[in-house]
Amino acid sequence: MSQRVRKAVIPVAGLGTRFLPATKAMPKEMLTVVDRPVVQYAVDEAFEAGIEHVVFVTGRGKGLIEDHFDFQFELDATLRERGKEEALAQLERDQPDAGQISFTRQQKPLGLGHAVWCARDIVGDEPFAVLLPDMVMDGKPGCLKQMMDAYEAVGGNIIAVQETTPDMAHNYGIVATGAEKGAAFEITDMVEKPAPGTAPSNLYINGRYILQPRIMDLLANQSTGAGGEIQLTDAMLGMMKTDPFFGVAFTGRTFDCGSKAGFLEANVMLALKSDETRQELAELVRSLDL
Repeated sequence: MSQRVRKAVIPVAGLGTRFLPATKAMPKEMLTVVDRPVVQYAVDEAFEAGIEHVVFVTGRGKGLIEDHFDFQFELDATLRERGKEEALAQLERDQPDAGQISFTRQQKPLGLGHAVWCARDIVGDEPFAVLLPDMVMDGKPGCLKQMMDAYEAVGGNIIAVQETTPDMAHNYGIVATGAEKGAAFEITDMVEKPAPGTAPSNLYINGRYILQPRIMDLLANQSTGAGGEIQLTDAMLGMMKTDPFFGVAFTGRTFDCGSKAGFLEANVMLALKSDETRQELAELVRSLDL
């Protein structure tokens, strides 16, 4: 029986240069999609999947993320005084329990693999999830819950994937597929941004992982790769020589909120799904003279 996944690592140390000047003083993860910060979607997804403890790997200037997940007495008191019961209920639903959130610091921008490794002492000797908050997932159940269901059946390491068109495959990390294992399939290789026409499949890695703790030992000794950074993909390729990796095709939609187009798409699509904003936004879109 596979060891239960209780912890999730969310790296939030990036500078967000693609959104300057908006991110000059505010973390990119705190940019809002409709009425929730981008990072809140990842935390919601983690807790929906049964995660008990979220570890944020932060950097300089990320204090607003810590404040967002903290209890704010003054705000709570003001809302109670003014009878804002609906707003209070929403804040209470989003408020993590004491001890459910930890923060550790990545002092230097040495890559995703290094950021994950920075959480090693909090993760300990147990499997854990990694969620890249730039990727906002829209699905029922959520992406990580779909992965958890597959993990309970096959164990090992799980990577979430989605389809892309062949002409776009060179923009992503692509997996090579093997035998099907229920709702999952074996991953036999991973290629980062393959040259056009050489991709082993049209399935790209969408920013969700369940990894066994041995990955931390590999990351501790991992040489720098693309961009002079310690790459998580390189460590996973090394681990793949001895440990099984499985893919789960996410049934839902992924918005890359690390790009301006993806961020705007997420706002429009999720606003159109919301009972509160759907009608007004739809009317506005129809009235536009484009």
